[in-house]
Amino acid sequence: MLIALALSFIAIATGTLLTYLYDDDAPLAARLCAGTCIGFGALGLFGFIIASLFGMNGITLAITGIVLAGPLLLLLNARRRDQANAHVNQALQAISRATTRPNRWAFIYFLFYAAVAIVMWMVFSQAMLVKPDGISTGVLNNFGDLPFHISAITRFAYGQNFPPEDPTFAGVPFTYPFITDFISAIFLRAGASLRDSMFIENYLVGVALVGVLHRFGQQLLRNRTAAILTPVLIIFSGGFGWAMLIRDANKAEGGVFEVLRNIQHSYTILPEVGQGWRWGNAVTSLLVTQRGFLLGIPLAVIVFGQWWTSLNDEGKSKKAKGKKEDQRQQSEPNAPVHDKGSQEGSIAGLSSLFPFSFFLLPSTKRMIAAGAIAGLLPLVHAHSFIVVMAMAGCLALLNLPRWRDWAVFFVLAGAIAGPQLLWSTHHSAVSTASFIGIEYGWGHGQENILWFWLKNTGLFIPLLIAALIWKRDEYLISRKLLFFYLPFTFCFIVPNVVRMAPWIWDNVKVLFYWWIASAPLVALLLARLWESNAWNRVLAVALFVVLTLAGALDVFALVAGHGDYGEFDRAGVDFAEQIKQQTPPRAMILHAPIHNTPIFLTGRRSLMGYPGHIWTHGLAYGEREAEIKRIYAGAPDAPYLLARYGVDYVAIGPTERAALKEINEAFFNRYRKVIESGGYRLYKISP
Repeated sequence: MLIALALSFIAIATGTLLTYLYDDDAPLAARLCAGTCIGFGALGLFGFIIASLFGMNGITLAITGIVLAGPLLLLLNARRRDQANAHVNQALQAISRATTRPNRWAFIYFLFYAAVAIVMWMVFSQAMLVKPDGISTGVLNNFGDLPFHISAITRFAYGQNFPPEDPTFAGVPFTYPFITDFISAIFLRAGASLRDSMFIENYLVGVALVGVLHRFGQQLLRNRTAAILTPVLIIFSGGFGWAMLIRDANKAEGGVFEVLRNIQHSYTILPEVGQGWRWGNAVTSLLVTQRGFLLGIPLAVIVFGQWWTSLNDEGKSKKAKGKKEDQRQQSEPNAPVHDKGSQEGSIAGLSSLFPFSFFLLPSTKRMIAAGAIAGLLPLVHAHSFIVVMAMAGCLALLNLPRWRDWAVFFVLAGAIAGPQLLWSTHHSAVSTASFIGIEYGWGHGQENILWFWLKNTGLFIPLLIAALIWKRDEYLISRKLLFFYLPFTFCFIVPNVVRMAPWIWDNVKVLFYWWIASAPLVALLLARLWESNAWNRVLAVALFVVLTLAGALDVFALVAGHGDYGEFDRAGVDFAEQIKQQTPPRAMILHAPIHNTPIFLTGRRSLMGYPGHIWTHGLAYGEREAEIKRIYAGAPDAPYLLARYGVDYVAIGPTERAALKEINEAFFNRYRKVIESGGYRLYKISP
């Protein structure tokens, strides 16, 4: 456990120090949040490369820690060291002022981040529950996802899964973005428990995500109120589902308080066909369940923030030069006037003498950093990488005069991401055709598409439109911010026309970036109302409650522990432990094709897991599923099929008896029974 925490500390320190290479304006708290995400991304990528060479062992952990700590050498530079010390001292002074003579905003920030730290702890504590009767999850939406992520983690940690094979479909490359699960595998091999290996990463990145979103809002808006509202609108995303609370309260004898004591369903997403609630809440539907998305979002948002700041660096420098020139003219009336052309040409002239000076410009350094961070994304979260590169292409076209900055971004992002993409797609068994198709309206079903989006997102879209057209003396959204935002509307339009995954709901992985880009604009509208008269303040509060209540109800139900959904019973957990002790790390085990087989706890190879997962990954599974049923039924060709697939062991237990119609146990009695525990049996097939 201590080694896992030490690796986390090294990753955070490394990522934080790297921010000094490109971001001169960030306070220490923002650097720590960005550094956490960058550091964990680097930990996963470097660790995977090293483990591919040496396997998952102590040597790999040691080399990964040493390589990851390389950027700490930046502290040897006196200027960097002084800069870091100054930021630490400023942070300590701010904490001191906040405790002795706090101002309003210091108090608000303290309460906000204290609440974030507590809520994120409670949220991710529910992701995996280890109890005397087995392993479960407190998040219904995580019921299917948790065993899959466990299978990926244990395959790396216990099964030496290099090169990575799909943990739920043996024999094909693992094309699902796996870096977040690989990081947990590192922590697992470093001494953390399975639950803690996920919790450490989830919690630290979850808190950092809020900080990154807060910083993004501040970069775009320069409004403290709007900036702090931005992550709240994203974390508590939802729609008009809170109206179901009124219906539930009317049915309950104790009214609304009885309902809140034991919430029975989600208020943002309902799996039942025909309900029409599909959007979900960011925490319960995405951050807990989609572990790659949890790290992919902050990395992508860091990139967005650096784009915005880079695009504004040139304007700031010109404004500062103009101000300095005006001051010089006032103090020296007879001094020669430098025209705009000469000011703009100074950098070009310097670049002609020193070609590499272009890379020292603040705007260019930000684009270099953005390219490097974007390059981490393919194996972290592929959809996030696609969004980042698509948005970069649109913004580059809208800012052609800055083509050199964008060229730097694309070259560096391609250099880092290209090998990952080539490696992950080489010999892939994924059917590309299953990912792309025309399907209108996302998951609206039979509902009118306009009503579908209104009920699922509430007043978010109407308020977004209001923010875009709001004008008193001038427009609420500046022209520059409007043109920065416009490409993100494609993240809403395209997923409403094109199916981008075998399961249409997975389009949310692109749709959600539209919400992230739109939230600051809605937050700015609420902030302006709040900063106005008393009636507008009341309106702002009412709108804020309507926007966040449904999502808050889902998060409240989660942190209150209203759910407990069993994954593995105690007998299954004990069975898995015996398998780990008595079988080789890369043994092939046949089990029922279900999502929560105990085999996923062992790290051993699985011939086939849950068809629902395999289908969403674009793999054809029908033939193998039918042949597995023939094997368990003891069909005449069963011995041939066992040999064909290279099966070493066959598991028969309560999960197999519940999932399969026919099991011919007499057929398996011809093989040696190596484990029998709690109703589970393991037969050795291979000689």
